[in-house]
Amino acid sequence: MTNDQPATHGDAPLFCDRCLKGLTPGNGEFYLIQIEAVADPTPPSLIEHARSADITSELNELVSQMGDLSPQEAMDQVHRKLTIQLCLSCYRDWIENPTGS
Repeated sequence: MTNDQPATHGDAPLFCDRCLKGLTPGNGEFYLIQIEAVADPTPPSLIEHARSADITSELNELVSQMGDLSPQEAMDQVHRKLTIQLCLSCYRDWIENPTGS
């Protein structure tokens, strides 16, 4: 099989998520990258909240701010997983400079 006609994984063909090169499973020609992002896991400062006159109103305001978000959008602000596939060339560039800056 050539790179012009990528092999399929299940029913879907595999492509590099960066350059769209066709990928063939089992040839060792790509990386599967799993990215996990988690919102700041540090608990809030209790001293700061102890000084607050009305913690209940702060919580109500927070819930109100989230009112327009779907459950998935709210969850994505806390925890998100992403899996990408990169060909060898794109992986080498990405691993050296993952932010692209």
